[in-house]
Amino acid sequence: MKMVFRWFGEGNDTVTLNQIRQIPGVEGIVWALHDVPAGEEWPMDKILEIKSQAEQAGLHLDVVESVNIHEDIKLGLPSRDLYIANYKRTIEKLAQVGVKVICYNFMPIFDWLRTDLYKEGPDGSTALFYEKARIHNMDPFDLVHQINQDSQLTMPGWEPERLKHLTALFEAYKNVTEEDLWANLEYFLNEIIPVAEAHDIRMAIHPDDPPWSIFGLPRIITSQDNVRRFLSIYNSPNNSITLCSGSLGANPGNDIVSMIHEFKDRIPFAHIRNVKVFDNGDFMETSHRTQDGTVDITGIVQAYHDTGFTGYARPDHGRHIWDEKCRPGYGLYDRALGIMYLWGLWDAYARIKEGNKLEEQVKSI
Repeated sequence: MKMVFRWFGEGNDTVTLNQIRQIPGVEGIVWALHDVPAGEEWPMDKILEIKSQAEQAGLHLDVVESVNIHEDIKLGLPSRDLYIANYKRTIEKLAQVGVKVICYNFMPIFDWLRTDLYKEGPDGSTALFYEKARIHNMDPFDLVHQINQDSQLTMPGWEPERLKHLTALFEAYKNVTEEDLWANLEYFLNEIIPVAEAHDIRMAIHPDDPPWSIFGLPRIITSQDNVRRFLSIYNSPNNSITLCSGSLGANPGNDIVSMIHEFKDRIPFAHIRNVKVFDNGDFMETSHRTQDGTVDITGIVQAYHDTGFTGYARPDHGRHIWDEKCRPGYGLYDRALGIMYLWGLWDAYARIKEGNKLEEQVKSI
């Protein structure tokens, strides 16, 4: 397991590269060009700038999250070919600087959704929160305003330049079904994966967050069955998944451990985080510790260890603790604590495995 840490760039993150390099076991950043609108080709000079910054800090930039997909691709419009061509050229450029994994998603309009960015928990920390009943009665325009108000930092998936066309986007998706979205995703994969194969890059789709329809929009990367369907569309190691335990774990019916065992050869990138799911369908993000949430983080790390996972992993959303002022879900302290919890589990399983081998050797004497 190779540990990495998401970083949003100089001037766009409260966490510095120097702080990241001090977290034990972290060897690289998970990055993107957040100022480049979805659909545009990434400029090489900006890519090289991030490469230089990372290398000066002794960190690699093997994982990109995300090269966002233009809505015209998801909608299957004739203009999609232009944006797919830009996407291909971006893949080629990223390969030149050593990128190994590109995380992306195929969620219409909203990349993720929460109703409260700073919900206070029992211990006084705050975290991202989803209130199911509120979503059913909420105007999406009000939610956009809430997410972006007073923020000096970019909110991935909620970029104002994209969401200012919200009315037109909802109108465009009005008659788009899940099967339509599957067909448009297949078209995209058939165009992109050969390029990824040629450049030794693994495209890793991120599950929908949360893993169900919101505001009547179709969502398809939501369950073990749907991940299986997705991987069968283009049977190649370069067509893979970013297995996010938090996104999928918002639905307690999703068995993450089973997914790891089934899809082990198609998981180059893992997001490991916990959520507390309530009986009424609400959920709140918690510490990474298994006992604090509903997701079996202990079993998940064991599954990765048992299957010989050598891909990249990062702690995902953390709480906001110790009065840290940061981008919602992306502070330094709780994610660093999360990394140490994950390493603790990983090291314990490694020690158990070594002990079992020694015991077998003794028995064979």
